[in-house]
Amino acid sequence: MKLNPIDKSEAARYMGVKGVPDRQVQELLDWAEELVRNSISPRYVYRETTLSFDENGVLPAGMPVPLTGNDIKNHLSGCTGAVILAATLTSEADLLIRRSAVSSMAESLAVDCICSAAIEQVCDRAEEEIFSGISAPYRTWRYSPGYGDLPLSLQRDILLYLNAMRRIGLTVTEDSLLIPSKSVTAVIGISHTPVNRTKGGCAVCNMRESCAFRGTSGRCSAK
Repeated sequence: MKLNPIDKSEAARYMGVKGVPDRQVQELLDWAEELVRNSISPRYVYRETTLSFDENGVLPAGMPVPLTGNDIKNHLSGCTGAVILAATLTSEADLLIRRSAVSSMAESLAVDCICSAAIEQVCDRAEEEIFSGISAPYRTWRYSPGYGDLPLSLQRDILLYLNAMRRIGLTVTEDSLLIPSKSVTAVIGISHTPVNRTKGGCAVCNMRESCAFRGTSGRCSAK
C-alpha cells in the first residue's frame, strides 16, 4: 500500500495547534508529509472470524483467549462475526522520527504527528479494502485494545492470532506496546442487522484524564 495525501489538519491537531496552522507550521507539515509519503509503504493483515459469547467475554473462533470487558461485549452485541485487523507504518516510521530529531525537535514532532495521521488513513483504507470483498451488511467501528475496559494486554494475543510478526513485522513489548510504534490493532464487528456506529467518546477512553484534546473544542478522532 502507498500512502495517499495525509490529513495535515489532523496532524496539526496532534501537534496541539488550535485553529488554522500558521505559515511556519504549515511548511513544516508539508515537508514532513512529503518525507513520510516518499519513505513509507504501510502494511496490514487481517482475519475474518465468527464470534461466540459467554460469561468470560467474546471469543473469536480459533483464538485461545476471549476479548474481555463489558465494553467490547456491548460493542459487538448482535454481531455474528468480526474482522481482526493489524496495521503498521513499519519500522521506517520510527526511523524517520528518530533521524529528524537529530537536526530539529520541531521536525521530529511534525514527522511524528504526520505518521499518527497516516496510520489512521491506513486503517480506513484497509477497512474499505477488506469489506469490499466480504459479505457484511452492517459493521461496527474499529475497537482497539486499551479503549474502554478492553485490556491492552490482549495486543500480544491478537498479534499471535494474526501471525502478525511473521507477516508484517509487528511485535509487542512486555508493557503491551506495539513495535513499530505507529501501528494499530482493532476489532470490527460484523452483523446482519443494523448496529450502533456512534463512538463512545471520552467517557470510556482510558486516556481521558491526560488527553490533550479533552476540555477543548477538539477531540482525538476527527471521525
